[in-house]
Amino acid sequence: MVFSSLTFLFAFLPITAALYFLIPNRIWRNGVLLAASLLFYAWGEPVYILLLLLAALEGYVGARVMERQKTVSGRKRALGVTTALLLGNLAVFKYLGFVCQSLTPVIPALKNVEALALPIGISFYTFQILSYNIDLYRGKVGLQRSFLQLLLYVSLFPQLIAGPIVRYAAVEHDLRCRAETWDDAGAGVRRFIRGLAKKVLLANSAARIAEIVYAGDAAIFGTGAYWLAAVSYTLQIYFDFSGYSDMAIGLGRLFGFRFSENFDYPYRSRSVTEFWRRWHISLSTWFRDYVYIPLGGNRTSKAKWVRNILVVWALTGLWHGAAWNFVLWGLYYAVLLLLEKALEKPVLQKLPGTLRWGMTMLLVTLGWVLFDRTDMQALGRALQTLFRFRATDWAVIAQYHTDALPYLAALPIAAVLSFPVLKKPIERLNETAWGVAVLNVVCIALLAVCVAALISERFNPFIYFRF
Repeated sequence: MVFSSLTFLFAFLPITAALYFLIPNRIWRNGVLLAASLLFYAWGEPVYILLLLLAALEGYVGARVMERQKTVSGRKRALGVTTALLLGNLAVFKYLGFVCQSLTPVIPALKNVEALALPIGISFYTFQILSYNIDLYRGKVGLQRSFLQLLLYVSLFPQLIAGPIVRYAAVEHDLRCRAETWDDAGAGVRRFIRGLAKKVLLANSAARIAEIVYAGDAAIFGTGAYWLAAVSYTLQIYFDFSGYSDMAIGLGRLFGFRFSENFDYPYRSRSVTEFWRRWHISLSTWFRDYVYIPLGGNRTSKAKWVRNILVVWALTGLWHGAAWNFVLWGLYYAVLLLLEKALEKPVLQKLPGTLRWGMTMLLVTLGWVLFDRTDMQALGRALQTLFRFRATDWAVIAQYHTDALPYLAALPIAAVLSFPVLKKPIERLNETAWGVAVLNVVCIALLAVCVAALISERFNPFIYFRF
């Protein structure tokens, strides 16, 4: 089940919210959320819910064993075993097929090993359980003695399959004694609808343009259309990812949880470094705190610092998908960040801000081409078409794709809204009762438009299936 589905909007969410708020007891409210979360996951993954339960149990038992250890070495061993088990789950279900396929030229017998179906959200919930165990080892959180409470943290449906990656420390208090208010519920619903509109109206429209171009003949679509597809996917992935994060944050607030922001208008960035401070914040900070800094960060020799950057970004690429294009995408950013650090003071800081923004967006857009084209032949064809000029036959394209015009019209709107043009107006409206009333009316209208779009259009791609 996904948030942008009629089943979720008109059955799952209202029934869950009604049951939740009709029950005054905190323990039973948590029980409603846990049951709803397990149902939410089982709706699309009835078998792999067992893997989710196993991962939560591994984290729970590992934490209990770690807490009983009297020595640092004992705690470290307990953490190591738990980490190995959790990463083992991820390796088998997400990467085994990829590794075997890559090694087939060397070991032909591996050719018969088929990739397993990818359990939705396995990367997200694995990283959340790891953060709990690592933070417990570091003394930053307390031991959760209730398995059901820990399972609720792991499976909480607002962020289960699409993030953000919520650390246990952020919800440790809320699991026990959060306070729901009507103001928070209203703000949460409005935030959810904004995210839904991002996904359904903007991301899906941009996705349609990219799909049309990449499905066609490169000789007809040519360089111009391929750049249009690259820009379209750049907008699609932002409004898809940030839209789902908005929906998760909104749903969390509805039920009394406060999740951290996950996107901060990354397309306004004037450097690649700034872009990654603003894009998928929960993931980049996870790798920073649990991989980059433990490796030594930048407080080490230059050679080890370069190694640390390469390791972190190779892993970041692999986290997004088990394919070579994701590895290339991660290393692409590693090289960019290293070059940017070397050129920052002597060159980049002297350039006009607009030029630095343009350079950053060009590099980011090219990066999304690497990210999007999982087939290496398709990736090569896309890059060749982008940089080896081929004329675009717009007349033929218009003849066969007249239905694409409404989607095309959404692109400039998406481009404008990827900047914080509405941030201040929305904040001002939230300060007064009449302003909130205006926002409520706008959100009701947006919801109606989204529902109409979902009813009339079955095209509703879900990028998070990769994770």
